[in-house]
Amino acid sequence: MIPVRGMDGARVAVLGLGRSGKSTARALLAGGAEALCWDDSAEARARAEAEGLTLYDLRRREACDGVDRLIVSPGIPHLYPEPNPLIAAAMAAGLPVDNDIGLFFRSLATPDWDRFDVAPRVIAVTGSNGKSTTAALIHHCLEVLGRESQLAGNIGRGVLDIDPPGDGGLVVLELSSYQTELARALTPDVAVFTNLTPDHLDRHGGMGGYFAAKRRLFAEGGPDRAVIGIDETEGQFLANQLSEGAADDRVIRVSVGQKLDGPGWAVFARKGFLSEYRKGRQVSSVDLREVAGLPGQHNHQNACAAFAVLRTLGLPPKSIEEAFQAFTGLPHRSQLVGEKDGVRFVNDSKATNVDAAAQALRAFERVRWIVGGQVKDGGLQSLAPHFGRVAKAYVIGRQADEVALMLGDCPLEVCTTMAEAVARSVAEADAGDTVLLAPAAASFDQYDNFEQRGDDFVTEVTKHL
Repeated sequence: MIPVRGMDGARVAVLGLGRSGKSTARALLAGGAEALCWDDSAEARARAEAEGLTLYDLRRREACDGVDRLIVSPGIPHLYPEPNPLIAAAMAAGLPVDNDIGLFFRSLATPDWDRFDVAPRVIAVTGSNGKSTTAALIHHCLEVLGRESQLAGNIGRGVLDIDPPGDGGLVVLELSSYQTELARALTPDVAVFTNLTPDHLDRHGGMGGYFAAKRRLFAEGGPDRAVIGIDETEGQFLANQLSEGAADDRVIRVSVGQKLDGPGWAVFARKGFLSEYRKGRQVSSVDLREVAGLPGQHNHQNACAAFAVLRTLGLPPKSIEEAFQAFTGLPHRSQLVGEKDGVRFVNDSKATNVDAAAQALRAFERVRWIVGGQVKDGGLQSLAPHFGRVAKAYVIGRQADEVALMLGDCPLEVCTTMAEAVARSVAEADAGDTVLLAPAAASFDQYDNFEQRGDDFVTEVTKHL
């Protein structure tokens, strides 16, 4: 646990008692603060109380009296589409509002670091797609290469649940826009921006607000090194804002769409080969084509970002390549579930938006595509350029008929349930086909989360292996 520093004796309200909220409360208590906990869910309050946490009803008119600060869980809106009433009341009362990420960055460093030979460092990864795989790949490589590493944030453990890092220890964080938007302290040593595509736009008031939430990690965090994907305009702008010129190697540019051979530091992938360039010369390369855990162009982008981070830590290219080979991927993210009679089954349930689904479709030549759920704004029409890879789509979800209409001329069958979609795709698949779950939609019409949807896919596939 990372005890919260600088709040000894303070009365701190904690709103939201999921994983991050409860770990925040425990870290506040460990740091000498009084944690006053609330959640709109009676079940969540009961679980927290059973764990010994103190409940404090923030709905009362005088609830902010005598409270020094409010800590908010990431899923609770504080600005758009409108502030949660309890957060609005706290802001009106002048209470500083923060989250567990802000507490983590203000609390990580301790006087013990003075006796370390090498101070611990934090690597923070954000972006629309690929941030989980990128963070997990960095962590995996560090562990394989014998470096102390902990994975936390939006993946792995809560940031305040990790152990205090030791001499030369590394902490790898995956951070969502919900987490970077509100944190009052953001001070990573290395920060990564994978890409930006439309997502969570209602929460951020549009693309500008969404990008601004991501940009805070760099503009306010002031990392020593910034690894920036520049295949979108926003990434190009961010890299330009952070660098003092084309040769400024504090910014490492990453691409899977273009060769980057300028005077700075760059890592790019083309036709399955990763190349590192510095000062206009190639200094290393990696063949990504046979790395089973990183299929497709989108995963090659993740590999480029992870490679760049690991190089900033002084790790040699050959060792990184060997560690890549041992990476098996993450559940629900281009996860190879199995293979039978030449047919592969891939679980990409995390592909909850059209861009992620497009990346998944591009990774395979002939696809039996399981698609559907709660489609986000904009529909699925932008996926039409990839329908040439789709042998047939199998549409699931409560709005399956509506989703089917969005697919236009794509060959399809309305299945509604995962069991039927898997059964039909198995019956019709030929050797060389890939049965791919890449829903391009949220899961909440049929499942609690994308993990549950992916687990259902794995369960149904297993019946046919």
